[in-house]
Amino acid sequence: MPYRIIIEKRAVKEADNIPAKQRGAIDKAVLDLADNPRPHGSKKLTEKEGYRIKTGHYRILYTIDDKDKTVVVYRIKIRNEATYRL
Repeated sequence: MPYRIIIEKRAVKEADNIPAKQRGAIDKAVLDLADNPRPHGSKKLTEKEGYRIKTGHYRILYTIDDKDKTVVVYRIKIRNEATYRL
């Protein structure tokens, strides 16, 4: 059974500012989390709860609830020093 994807408001706003070229790849990566929330290349965050995947220069930060079968995407940011701060 696939996971349900929830995208928080903040992540939606951040995604709206991404150029269309990169947006398609990011949308696909987010949708793929429904079938495999821990894809090859995903990393568990050390200082915060959750995981991250890379899509080009962008990072998708999310949490997984295996009990409820949900993935919550809470950030979609271009990679820089501030990416992993809340």
